[in-house]
Amino acid sequence: MKKKIAILGSTGSIGKTLINILKKDKKKIEISLLTSNTNYKDLLNQVKLFNVKNIIITDYKAYLNVKNILRNKKINIFNNFNNIEYIFNKKKIDYTMSAIAGFNGLKPTLDIIKFSKTIAIANKESIICGWTLIEKNLKKYNTNFIPVDSEHFSIWSLIKKKNKEKIEKIYITASGGPFREYPLNKFKNITIMQALNHPNWSMGKKISIDSATMMNKVFEIIEAKKIFSLHYKQLGILIHPKSYAHAVIKFSNGLIKILAHETDMKIPIFNSLYTKYEKNIKSKKIDFKVLNDLNFQKINLKKFPVIKLIKSLPKKDSLFETVLVSANDCLVENFLQKKIKFLDISKILFRILKKKEFQKYKLKKPTNIDQIKSINEYVRLKINDLCV
Repeated sequence: MKKKIAILGSTGSIGKTLINILKKDKKKIEISLLTSNTNYKDLLNQVKLFNVKNIIITDYKAYLNVKNILRNKKINIFNNFNNIEYIFNKKKIDYTMSAIAGFNGLKPTLDIIKFSKTIAIANKESIICGWTLIEKNLKKYNTNFIPVDSEHFSIWSLIKKKNKEKIEKIYITASGGPFREYPLNKFKNITIMQALNHPNWSMGKKISIDSATMMNKVFEIIEAKKIFSLHYKQLGILIHPKSYAHAVIKFSNGLIKILAHETDMKIPIFNSLYTKYEKNIKSKKIDFKVLNDLNFQKINLKKFPVIKLIKSLPKKDSLFETVLVSANDCLVENFLQKKIKFLDISKILFRILKKKEFQKYKLKKPTNIDQIKSINEYVRLKINDLCV
């Protein structure tokens, strides 16, 4: 029997990596759904390659182009996610990859859980802002969840169903980005090109800037806390320049576990798909040179002040996390548009998060998507006013 799969965001970097993995197993795979926003050319190639019968393309102009190109094909083409119920017809597929970037990925993720035996999520905003809603649906529809981010997949692999009380400390690692050894007195003149130049990973502009400020690690700590039902005091960050080890866990029985793999997202993606070791993947030999010099370091908080935000985060899931994500997203956009400087990202972020109108959200738990959308829009308006 063929393994039935859906990929939300199939033309992004995560989606394309998964597609490349699936190419080698085409005869045993049936892709039930592919989705994209504007990249209809890559989507059409994927549809042809896997003979896909259901596609969603959310940009209206791209949708019309696809409708015209495929007018004589027996393919269901939709412009939004309102037809998920129709596509799956109450039947569960084996595996869904949720890789739509940004807040737009939350609703499709929530909707498709119902029709997935296992869902792998690579969307930070969904987990950080909507984990309460996601977890509710996972339990309601008895759906397995696997985090795809390399750090969280590593933690998941190491602890599985172990008692969370036995976890003494979990460290996620950070390369330090392009400014780990950059002189602090030169930070005020950092350019966009410098900030985008990550030493280890090839990523999109938004995540590259988050890596440069280390905000991505703040987000990863929040994700780990939510996914694994931990306390912030159980979580920490270590600088590890080579990005070879992704998680270090100290258990209360004295054991320390480290998970390492090469800097290639195909490894966590592959292992989220083939959880029973039914397939092998080609990978590089163990790099003993790196293992002999893991070079773990503490973070320089003067260079990366956003890490201090972790201490001010609420203990329980709240809407304040949405404020944080929205504010940072908007500030990164303003930096990329040359409206603010690199150091302004953290300065304005601290200023906006201290405001009483946003502090109140620390006491409010997410109950629906509309709340999250409304706060996201409001915070963006506030940020854009400050950046004019």
